[in-house]
Amino acid sequence: MSRISPYGTWSSPITAAEVAAAGGGPQWLDVVGDEVWWAEARPGEQGRVALVRAVPGGTEDVLPAPWNVRNRLHEYGGRPWAFVDGVVVFTHWADQRVYAVSETGVVPLTPEPAQPQSVRYGDLRAGRTGEVFAVRERSTGPRPADIERELVAIALDGGSERVLAASHHFLTVPKLSPDGRHAAWFGWDHPAMPWDGTELCVAPVAEDGTFGPHRVVAGGADVSVCQVEWETPETLLALLDPGGWWNLHRIGLDGSLTNVAPVERELGGPLWKTGSRWFVPLGGGRHAVLASGRLAVLDEADGSVTPVAEELTAWSSTGFAVHDGGIAGVAGGPVREAAVVHVSLEGAVTDLTPQPELPAAFLPVPEERVFTTTAGETVPVVLYRPANPDFAAPEGELPPLLVHVHGGPTGQHLPMLDLELAYFTSRGIAVAAVNYGGSTGFGRAYRERLREQWGVVDVADCVAVAEALVAAGLADGDRLAVRGGSAGGFTAAASLTTTKTYRAGTVMYPVLDLAGWTGTEGDTHDFESRYLDGLVGPLPAARQRYVERSPLANSASLAGPVLFQQGLEDRICPPEQADRFVAGLAGRGIPYAYQRFPGEQHGFRQAATIVAALEAELSFYGQVLGFETPGVARLELSR
Repeated sequence: MSRISPYGTWSSPITAAEVAAAGGGPQWLDVVGDEVWWAEARPGEQGRVALVRAVPGGTEDVLPAPWNVRNRLHEYGGRPWAFVDGVVVFTHWADQRVYAVSETGVVPLTPEPAQPQSVRYGDLRAGRTGEVFAVRERSTGPRPADIERELVAIALDGGSERVLAASHHFLTVPKLSPDGRHAAWFGWDHPAMPWDGTELCVAPVAEDGTFGPHRVVAGGADVSVCQVEWETPETLLALLDPGGWWNLHRIGLDGSLTNVAPVERELGGPLWKTGSRWFVPLGGGRHAVLASGRLAVLDEADGSVTPVAEELTAWSSTGFAVHDGGIAGVAGGPVREAAVVHVSLEGAVTDLTPQPELPAAFLPVPEERVFTTTAGETVPVVLYRPANPDFAAPEGELPPLLVHVHGGPTGQHLPMLDLELAYFTSRGIAVAAVNYGGSTGFGRAYRERLREQWGVVDVADCVAVAEALVAAGLADGDRLAVRGGSAGGFTAAASLTTTKTYRAGTVMYPVLDLAGWTGTEGDTHDFESRYLDGLVGPLPAARQRYVERSPLANSASLAGPVLFQQGLEDRICPPEQADRFVAGLAGRGIPYAYQRFPGEQHGFRQAATIVAALEAELSFYGQVLGFETPGVARLELSR
């Protein structure tokens, strides 16, 4: 029989250590011969990313520690490994060089740079015989935004490295046509982000491997290409959105462009990491596609996009390939964590990695809902209600609610099991993951609701959801909190400094000073150094907007207690902004805490950090929302 105990006080078998063990997970999956290989983040090994392969009965490491298969291309990283001419090639996090696995061991293919990590590689792909193609970026000055990039070919014998092209400031790796006579890639320039506008380039390839002048065959200032593959020596398949939705198009070298199956569905996504995939050809005019994160088969014959294995509601664009008559990929669902699976085209699911035994009764079932704002805009939400068979709340009590804000802000929260959220729901705290205006998965028009409105639309959408859940009797209006990391950290901080909706919030590795997060007046990294041109407005014309919407400038209006969590090696949202915000809280009487984690970058990868951050967050909510939190150390709050 369930014990009666207030929401938030329930004990749960889902511990912070269990959440940490699940953190990271598989990524960058591909097929080598008849084997499935992938990169695997390991929090228990200080966040190292291992390269592994599926073998009968389990998995096997391809590379032992300390090799860390990861890179800093665009700071978010690009595809970090490839199998080229029988050789494993990869980037190593510590020095960002390219290495190959030979019969004698691991050998470097690229030289050691003059300054540590000043030359970086990513988006590795097989090139001509004896070469691996990559995007290379080099620091050219003292600022993080002082970067130049080229497409390069790296000899597998380590003897040479040659430049292929440099069409744009940002580039994806070139892909050779089946006959080797052409290469295709896409690129973009500041101030555009890749989901704003990109250009698809094709260049002739000479017999000696050099590229001739390129020409643009698709894309443009307001058309985004997010993936391209060769179909024949004369045709390409690409995902682009001239009609407002990322659809699959056939592009001829003669300039022809055909949407092979027009649908008002997103078959692509935001290119945060180069080398991501949202479609793979199956042959016969059929293609496996990821439609807003779900697997489907697109059939050109009738223009249909038919869901497959609908219990898997969240597929990763960094893990998706044809294998054994079906699809191998990284996918999760409402009752299962993301894992490596094989799915037949009839929908049969086979786990390629063991599924952990989870206490199913303690896991929340994600509910997809849509709310309407006062302005008449619809906002999709994934709601996770409290779930714990051992406890029930006192009659009439409503649960505290965490409004969870995803990053990006072009991210999308899909309805899947997330143990981090289950950590809270199994203790009696509801979570609403909001796909606010600006999220991807709902078409370009929805994404562009946030154009020049960051800090306004995202904040208002989250408030509308919180208030709607209170009005529906699903949350306690006096115990609302907001949490988010990166861009979600900005929205959480902006919500706490411009509204009175929330009692408290957790702000993780955030943007807090908008002008300070630009290449013009700040010190952010190159990839996002002009991002705010679109999200807030171009400088100097929009300068006042930058001030008005910066949480740092509005800190005097902080609505309530706040917990900051920050990695000290974060190059995307450096700790200086959080340092400044927290310094201004001392002596003001508002409870706050600041956790600074050495060795962590943007997002937390080490098990000890994940445990410390999660337990501190629970203790923080208990203290400021008024409930006991048994089983976790009390977080000391300052005032």
